Amino acid sequence: MGRLLKAALFWLAMTVGAQAQDAEIRDTISQQFDAFRADDFARAFEFASPQLQLMFRTPDNFRAMVTQGYPMVWRPAEVRFLDLREEGGALWQRVMVTGENGSVHVLDYRMIPVGDDWRISGVQVLEKAGVAA
Repeated sequence: MGRLLKAALFWLAMTVGAQAQDAEIRDTISQQFDAFRADDFARAFEFASPQLQLMFRTPDNFRAMVTQGYPMVWRPAEVRFLDLREEGGALWQRVMVTGENGSVHVLDYRMIPVGDDWRISGVQVLEKAGVAA
């Protein structure tokens, strides 16, 4: 097999793998948003990393943190996925969330693999992108 063909097959395998990883990460975050919208905090808690689950201990404690500290993710009007990047050995998924009141927030979701799944190990609010008219 020629070098060019080997390089092309390697690039294709890496691209397909990265796209699958991207889709799995987006799916994890989307499922947590769906659980929040349904007020199913037990289910939303399942998408948190084991470290976050230890820190908050119960879905009710998790609910209190989300509803008080991150109301834009609890009741989003719109969610738009931006870039997925590797930084300092961690994967970060940037998400733009429009709240029910029209406020726009940009958040970074730190993602970690747990077994065959992806879990959310932290969320940072980066900036307020603007306010809808």
